[in-house]
Amino acid sequence: MKIVLLGYMGCGKSVIGAFLSKKLNIPFLDLDHEIEKSSQQTISEMFQTKGEIYFRKKEHEVFKSLVNKPGEFVLSLGGGTPCYYYNHELLQNEGVVSIYLKASVDTLVSRLSNEKENRPLLHMQDENSLKDFINKHLFDRNYYYYQATKTIVVDDKSINQIVDEIASILA
Repeated sequence: MKIVLLGYMGCGKSVIGAFLSKKLNIPFLDLDHEIEKSSQQTISEMFQTKGEIYFRKKEHEVFKSLVNKPGEFVLSLGGGTPCYYYNHELLQNEGVVSIYLKASVDTLVSRLSNEKENRPLLHMQDENSLKDFINKHLFDRNYYYYQATKTIVVDDKSINQIVDEIASILA
């Protein structure tokens, strides 16, 4: 089984994915790290030197190859991955269980306000515009996020609570 975690940046995909893979004793893959390995560039460098369209094409190629790869793993996607190049359709592939980690706008703002330097899409946002930016993105992306097999609300839950909830869904 391939478990794919999706949701907006800051919802906890990478952290939850790492803990979940340990609990299930299967490998953990982070799509951004896999893209960086395959292109030998950081995501930020790709955005700066080749632009978002190049990045999204690369993202699609790597995501598609991982979903079609044999074996079990937990994979965390980038926040925008389901929204481009029909990636949301790959969430419906046989053997894939996709889980939308849904966080409220307030949770996302509090988590992301200190991480803007590490997030290419947030570099230009000040504290006041961040909430509007996230609201707009969530509005645009909700259709794609809700293509997931399951949705788990992550607000006010510990990592262990979320991992246990996912494990119970998979059982």
